[in-house]
Amino acid sequence: MFSGLPYIYSLLNCLICLWYGTPLISPDNLLVTTVNSIGAAFQLVYILFLMYAEKARKVRMVGLLLTVLGIFVIILVGSLQVDDSTMRGMFVRFLSCASLISTFASPLFIIKLVIQTKSVEFMPFYLSISTFLMSISFFLYGFLSDDAFIYVPNGIGTVLGMIQLVLYFYYKGSTSEECREPLIVSYE
Repeated sequence: MFSGLPYIYSLLNCLICLWYGTPLISPDNLLVTTVNSIGAAFQLVYILFLMYAEKARKVRMVGLLLTVLGIFVIILVGSLQVDDSTMRGMFVRFLSCASLISTFASPLFIIKLVIQTKSVEFMPFYLSISTFLMSISFFLYGFLSDDAFIYVPNGIGTVLGMIQLVLYFYYKGSTSEECREPLIVSYE
């Protein structure tokens, strides 16, 4: 009963950031390539679980997965068409930066819902804390390696992650357990 959209979008983000970390785009970024390769593999595994969804959702997710892979191939082939390696690198860097910022900004919809309902029911704590920890880690990595295309979007992600955590702890006590809707519905 979970939406597969976050996993599909995270896969695209990981693929773009993986491409950014390759030596063809930015030399000496093996960590970025490695982390995003692992992230892409995890997203693919999550997406494979969609094979257990009902047919309509499965068909939709397969269509979205093929779309994401098609977009990535267009980015990959399109950037390789740019002969100037500096221009190619800037194109992929800006694309990676925009992708990261949009990923970190996507929980703003949930933040709005949390404030409106005064409930953290739809904002998972572990997702918020892991996003914050990942953002701060890559912010420090980008800052220490003097890579603005890593530290700027992850700095924004760190601030947004802190906002999520502050809201979580502020509204955690006002969420009553009996009003919680189940995330997975059993049809037994």
